[in-house]
Amino acid sequence: MFTSLQIETFKAEGYLVVPGFWNETETKALQAEIELLKQTGKLRNVATEGDGTTESPVKSNLQLCPMSPHSDLLRALPFAPKVIESIRELIGDPVMLHLDQVFLKPGKHGVGTNWHQDNAYFRIDDPLKGCAMWTAVHDATVANGTLRVIPGSHKTPFDHDRDPQSNHHIRCYPPEESAVIIELKAGGVIFFAYGVAHATGGNKTDSERAGAAYHFLNGSVIGEGYFGADAEGSMRHPILSGDSAEDGSKSYGAKIAGTWEQEVQTSNHRK
Repeated sequence: MFTSLQIETFKAEGYLVVPGFWNETETKALQAEIELLKQTGKLRNVATEGDGTTESPVKSNLQLCPMSPHSDLLRALPFAPKVIESIRELIGDPVMLHLDQVFLKPGKHGVGTNWHQDNAYFRIDDPLKGCAMWTAVHDATVANGTLRVIPGSHKTPFDHDRDPQSNHHIRCYPPEESAVIIELKAGGVIFFAYGVAHATGGNKTDSERAGAAYHFLNGSVIGEGYFGADAEGSMRHPILSGDSAEDGSKSYGAKIAGTWEQEVQTSNHRK
């Protein structure tokens, strides 16, 4: 999937941008699936609410974590061969799915997610052994609050405290003057290591914008009991590469590998 230069850039800077990772058909399926999750009330607002006045407008940062239990398409996505190959080239075998989530920023009143490092939550010894894959479900621009990263920040753990703008997130204060803004057309992907400080901005446009994130671990960095079930008892962590790779039957009770293309067709047909 990647050149040696791209892999070295990921290790040095902590991130790698891949425009057009998903083709047009796949991107439309992702958009349709996120819309369905929204329409069926699966996303919840995690922003600290305003009162709806001009001085304190209602704020929205809609999240679903995990999302795979609610969608066959989103459950199949990490089993797509190009996903597995990309992650294994960046963090090495065995690749394990850690978690998945989506954030949706409504037009005009969608707020961003403040600066943070994923490893402040997950605390693995080597932040380059964990990788997030963030997909621009819709075109991601400065105006609608696209992702920003601090290159090389995976080498420096920052102190984090409670984020007052969220009901459960934490935040840090990295050198924002070093930030790189990542604008991506829908279907583009940014891969970034667990230690990279990143944030999103508010959505000032009339249209909503969503970003879907999958987080992966190199299975060698975790110990027994690292994972716990989510609130619904439905979170699974399939091993996607290496000697212990499975097709989903062990984690989900059904074969998931090889279903990505069919799920894309199903999602687009349903739309």
